[in-house]
Amino acid sequence: MRLIMQNIDRDGSGTVTLFPEEPEDMWHAYNLIRPADLLRASALRRVTTESSTGSTASHRVHTTLLIRVTGIDFDSHAGQLHVSGRIAEENKYVKIGQYHTLDLELQRNFTLEKAEGWDSVALDVVRDACDPAKRAEVGAVVMQEGLANICLITEHQTILRQRVEMTIPRKREGKASDHDKGLARFFQTVLDTMLRNIDLTNPKPILLASPGFTASAFQKFTLETASLANNKTLLQNRDNFIIVHSSSGHLHSLNEVLKSPEVLSRLKNTKYARETGLMDEFFTLLRKDEGRAWYGPNEVTKAVEKGAVGRGGGVLLISNKLFRSQEIGERRRWVGVVDRVKEEGGEVRVLSSEHESGRRLEGLGGVAAILTFPLEGLDEGEEGEEE
Repeated sequence: MRLIMQNIDRDGSGTVTLFPEEPEDMWHAYNLIRPADLLRASALRRVTTESSTGSTASHRVHTTLLIRVTGIDFDSHAGQLHVSGRIAEENKYVKIGQYHTLDLELQRNFTLEKAEGWDSVALDVVRDACDPAKRAEVGAVVMQEGLANICLITEHQTILRQRVEMTIPRKREGKASDHDKGLARFFQTVLDTMLRNIDLTNPKPILLASPGFTASAFQKFTLETASLANNKTLLQNRDNFIIVHSSSGHLHSLNEVLKSPEVLSRLKNTKYARETGLMDEFFTLLRKDEGRAWYGPNEVTKAVEKGAVGRGGGVLLISNKLFRSQEIGERRRWVGVVDRVKEEGGEVRVLSSEHESGRRLEGLGGVAAILTFPLEGLDEGEEGEEE
């Protein structure tokens, strides 16, 4: 994402103009745009005209529209963002109050004005989106014989690029060659699919995960194929393949893959590896029952108010879904919690609902905290506190 213009006053009013350059940028836009915001972008509008004789004709025209957002639809697999709303500014093609859906496109500017002003969380999203250093990508192939899920792991989401399923003949006495031929065809299909969906021109880690020796066999097949075809792109990624054990070739096994020690050691500087480690640390503290790990909206809010999520190891883990709430008061509440933790020197991690760590957090109510000192009784009601 490229920042074209930022014109925001001290009270948070104003606009930001952004230029999305890659599909990941649509994810950032999805987290920025909320109902009631004003969005200006290019649009294709069908216009009906009537001639002097009474005949009508319709044609499409390119124009720029300003809408008051009412709904947002994000397709993470296709990287497409559709924003619907009412026209907020009239031109010769549309009248105020008409409905239109804007399809935000790559390589086209859009301008956003926040209905309730730009808060600290929204500005952080803009800074993260426009920071080139935060676009690290990791390829992943989670597989078993006859099944492979080709994924792209970015800082903010895990994207299933394509799924490969093939029937491979079983090994039988005297017919092992049928199994070997079927496995070779499967590996070739997975390799072709991986090359189409994961850009390897810039070397990056590639996780190969499977039960048994399927991943190792696929790596061997890949490197042998690359040597025979003199595929320099594949060969320069030779040392970037990471073989990891998984319980199956299904997509849900990616969670255990990202937690494995060999993966964490190779990817320790990436955002999602840090978040996975923090979630593991939280659950470890929760099992020890030392009062230093709390989850749930009310419990975490109380812990922050008591100054227990500040300097010295305090960590606030919060799902980005809470900042997409249509309840203005709810969003303001969590922005205030985030700001207070930052002011007191604590660490804030806004976890993506498209990552495994974010999905784990959602199971805890969307918010959790690691405290700097233990607290007891945060889950008690007012009566319990009075007693």
